[in-house]
Amino acid sequence: MDFAEARRRMVDGQVKPNRVTDPRIFLAMQEVPRELFAPEAMRARALSDEDLPLGNGRALAQPMTVARLLQLAAPRVGERVLVPAAGTGYAAALLAHMGAQVIALEQDPGLSGLGAAAIAAAGLPPGSLRQEAGAATAGFPAGGPYDLIFLDGGVPAVPPALVEQLTEGGRVVAIRMAPGEPGSAILGRRAGGGLRIEEAFDLRGTAIPAFAPKPGFVLA
Repeated sequence: MDFAEARRRMVDGQVKPNRVTDPRIFLAMQEVPRELFAPEAMRARALSDEDLPLGNGRALAQPMTVARLLQLAAPRVGERVLVPAAGTGYAAALLAHMGAQVIALEQDPGLSGLGAAAIAAAGLPPGSLRQEAGAATAGFPAGGPYDLIFLDGGVPAVPPALVEQLTEGGRVVAIRMAPGEPGSAILGRRAGGGLRIEEAFDLRGTAIPAFAPKPGFVLA
């Protein structure tokens, strides 16, 4: 299979028709080998228009979902970015390709191990992406504060611990999935210690298990 050609078709057929216009996203998705961020037995499916299951309720979000969230996030060169529940690290690699300084935070060693090999083969700028182990909802304070926190799955709320790791004016993007409601892409900005959230557009995704409602979660 010619994966380079398949990635070009993925961008032309799945990303561009879905209101994504940023050429940096097109280039990143063509050059970062998405198929390597999937288990070897599933690589032929990695470029299809679907969430790719990774086991234990985790998924590699479909290309259109990642692209629309990237456009909403509008990452800038040199920004510090945290990707909690990074999985195998595909979204983190795209952000690094676009010039951000990225920490991919993942608690599952199997997923992060698969991602390490993919990241090494992705041709990213040296030092632009590093992997750390830890719980998604706790974030990674040692690497902050962050200009952007990027979640490419469904969450019921943004935990206060993540909000506290944003710079003033820093952004968080995610898919908010409240019970009984369709998912929606959200853009939150830290202001005065709180988080001001704007619902941007309808968007479905796979819920991230680590963010299932627990005592202490605040629906911002």
